[in-house]
Amino acid sequence: MSTRLSRAISRFRRSEAGNATIEFAITFPAVMMLLLSGIELAMSSLQHAMLERAMDMTVRDIRLGTGTSPQHDEIKDLLCERAGFIDNCSTNMRLQMVEVDPRNWNWAGGAAQCVDHAEDAEPVIEFKQDAAENALMVLRACAKIDPIFPTTGLGAAMKGDDGQYSLVSISAFVQEPR
Repeated sequence: MSTRLSRAISRFRRSEAGNATIEFAITFPAVMMLLLSGIELAMSSLQHAMLERAMDMTVRDIRLGTGTSPQHDEIKDLLCERAGFIDNCSTNMRLQMVEVDPRNWNWAGGAAQCVDHAEDAEPVIEFKQDAAENALMVLRACAKIDPIFPTTGLGAAMKGDDGQYSLVSISAFVQEPR
């Protein structure tokens, strides 16, 4: 009985059947994580590029506006309309516009304040619409985005509060004389 068992064990050790299965089981999760992380990175880059483009187009409209002075909600609506890939843009985006001294660039803006869904709604933060003529204005938009694959690779690493990550876009312009 023991000879038969020892022969069976030695045959099993020498056999190469099933090697492809073991190799697949080891490498497949790593390859899938890389693939899903690549898709996550591509989508977050696309969303950030769309936010940057929307910010540039909106700031261009503000600069070229002939006597019009769009208010906070109008600027936010323009940004959301032009940044097509951001879900629930009007609730997931926050704007901040401040006047900055161009000589010393002393702006105590700190980290971008995004919408935190766990807290109560806060009023508009620093939105200085009626600045002096020729004043340097900085407009910052922060949008909260849901990862596509929140449990794998890059999606799991990028998550912040409420399982979302932040996209921030900043643009500056000079307040034209009236």
